Amino acid sequence: MFAESLDGRGIGFGYRRDRPVLDGLDIHLPAGSLTALCGRSGRGKSTLLYLLAGLLTPWRGQVRLGERDLHAGSDAARSAYRAAHFGFIFQDVVLDARRSVLDAVLEPCLYAGLDKAVHTGRALDLMARLGVDLDPDVLPGQISGGQAQRIGVCRALLLGPRIVFADEPTGNLDDDSTEAVVTALLGAATGGCTVLVATHDDRIVRRATARVEL
Repeated sequence: MFAESLDGRGIGFGYRRDRPVLDGLDIHLPAGSLTALCGRSGRGKSTLLYLLAGLLTPWRGQVRLGERDLHAGSDAARSAYRAAHFGFIFQDVVLDARRSVLDAVLEPCLYAGLDKAVHTGRALDLMARLGVDLDPDVLPGQISGGQAQRIGVCRALLLGPRIVFADEPTGNLDDDSTEAVVTALLGAATGGCTVLVATHDDRIVRRATARVEL
């Protein structure tokens, strides 16, 4: 079980110098938690996700996973670390139309430099657990939006990430699909993963272990 918390300290950032989106923000996300990041549109939820994931660089402040500064080192080193240790789920999952849904789940192996064959069994297990009742060779153009979103969750969880960042992952889903996604994220948190979900969805907020309001 992971024991390192994710911490943002004094984070400041904006897309214009005269208009900060976040200013001196502190946030603490313990390992093994599912935190719902809430607030009105435009308050910086997605921006905070990207800052904590190292996809954006703050004007000031630090983001640390345990003792590791996630913005230190070269771009290549940071990208490699994200590929190996982070999972990402977005509201509108984009799947390569030319590749099977199984290949979509296995995609993190490409970025982490891992053998897909080693992780195929886990990919199929995740698809079964998420209720993705599909031929693994089917193409994304032949599946529903809810199935695509579940494939996105499988992809994010494939390598057993330390942290999962999810941006409105259930915004377009029905209750059954939402239940499958939330159950999977809670299961990851129970296993020691730190899960941060930017959401307006009360179905997630009610079951989160913590809530942060922006």
